[in-house]
Amino acid sequence: MFKLLPAGAMAAALLAGAPTTYAQTSVPQPAMSNQQLAASFSTSSARFTQQGGETLYRSICQGCHMPGGEGARSGAGFFPDLRKNQKLAAGAYPALVVLNGLHGMPPFGQQLDNQQVADVVNYIRSDFGNQYSDVLTPQAVSGMRPATK
Repeated sequence: MFKLLPAGAMAAALLAGAPTTYAQTSVPQPAMSNQQLAASFSTSSARFTQQGGETLYRSICQGCHMPGGEGARSGAGFFPDLRKNQKLAAGAYPALVVLNGLHGMPPFGQQLDNQQVADVVNYIRSDFGNQYSDVLTPQAVSGMRPATK
């Protein structure tokens, strides 16, 4: 049976050298430097193999933006509502967000090819109440990627 000690009694007992028993659940680890932390991330260039805008959306995007594109405004994070979203009027904007990320959204430029980016952007621009009829091409996406060495 355990007995609750008055406030400060545990600290006084420890300072006095009283025997204590407790379960240690983990050993404290020294803090990692930013360089060590960065090096601990995977450098895999794994790519998504799904094809088609809706399939890509359902595989990658709906976890945050929700199946109906409604996003989220409370809880663990803020995820923009894609329904009737005027920011999608120019295809370049969502393409650049998919390629480079924005705020809490990670970049997907390394995992998606130009066709996949164009497909998912065209899907969100023509679904969820959006009716932007101009089509983003894979060639346009290619021009948005940073030049490689």
